[in-house]
Amino acid sequence: MKKTRFPTSVLRKRLERFQKELSSRNVNAAMIRVQSTFTYFTGTKWLRPALLIPAHDEPILFVARGEEEELAQRTWIDNIVTFRNGGDLMAKVSSIIRSSGYRTVGLEYSIERDAYIFFYEMFKRLNSEARIVDISNIVAKMRIVKDKYELETIRKAGKIAVKVMNKAIDVVKPGISETEIAAEACHHAYKLGVEESKIYVNVGLNPRVHAEPFRDQKVVEGVAVTITLGIDYNHYYTNMSRTIIVGHNSKAEKAVKCMKEAYEKAAKLTKPGVKPINVIIELDRIYNKHGLIDYRVVGYLHGVGLQVEETPITTIVPKHRFIELKPEMVVTFIHAPIMLKGVG
Repeated sequence: MKKTRFPTSVLRKRLERFQKELSSRNVNAAMIRVQSTFTYFTGTKWLRPALLIPAHDEPILFVARGEEEELAQRTWIDNIVTFRNGGDLMAKVSSIIRSSGYRTVGLEYSIERDAYIFFYEMFKRLNSEARIVDISNIVAKMRIVKDKYELETIRKAGKIAVKVMNKAIDVVKPGISETEIAAEACHHAYKLGVEESKIYVNVGLNPRVHAEPFRDQKVVEGVAVTITLGIDYNHYYTNMSRTIIVGHNSKAEKAVKCMKEAYEKAAKLTKPGVKPINVIIELDRIYNKHGLIDYRVVGYLHGVGLQVEETPITTIVPKHRFIELKPEMVVTFIHAPIMLKGVG
């Protein structure tokens, strides 16, 4: 019995659109090793993803021997090739590329897990007769705008995130550690069906962006505690962050007032046709008015979908600040925090 969570018609439509893009750029095939893009086309996540998509033929899935039955139940793709180990995988992929006469092969140059330079360089060596090109822009262009199914799934993830966040906030008190707060969030996330949560907690004595929790960093009076959640449903994420001031701290309260004003401005200005850079300029006026511009991280927005943080990522990639926002994009803001030492 199939365990697929994505409609086959939606996945095949994505594939056909992608193949047209490959063909228009004279790319014969694409080797997908990035997990989120693998999920985008197959409908399921899988450790050590490997998917070959020809421009004019059916896709081929590669999976470790013994895993093929489970994978076949979770995807619509029927053409599955097994391998014994990493070397066997590389050999089989290269053999297909050579026998098919693929002269130009696409790889997605990404910062995501499994998209290691080591793999890229090995792939190039094993397929030296083929020209290897970056297809990241093709994938990003497709994934940046969400279809109806994706939007519904992200909304469901958002409802779960609210419940998880409330549970995490409830345990915040002096003496509790960042890892204990994260554990509370993680426990409830998995109970609610989340499969790969991303949980960050920062007790603000020494502010950290997207802080992976420390067991020896504990809540004290007068600091801000920030909890950031990446909560997934059917592999799609929502991203939520909340800050709690423990006790009283006038400096923290001033910063929260500033952030509230910045958020309201961002909510008003962030809409189709706008470029993030124009919103950033307006938000900087607010930070400046409150005397906090030197403590803010530049950038305010990032995309959300199969990754907690995906294109556009305005804090990491400056050129993304100039991408025009479109209908059906999913973004989270305000992504950039105010960083105050000793406060949070």
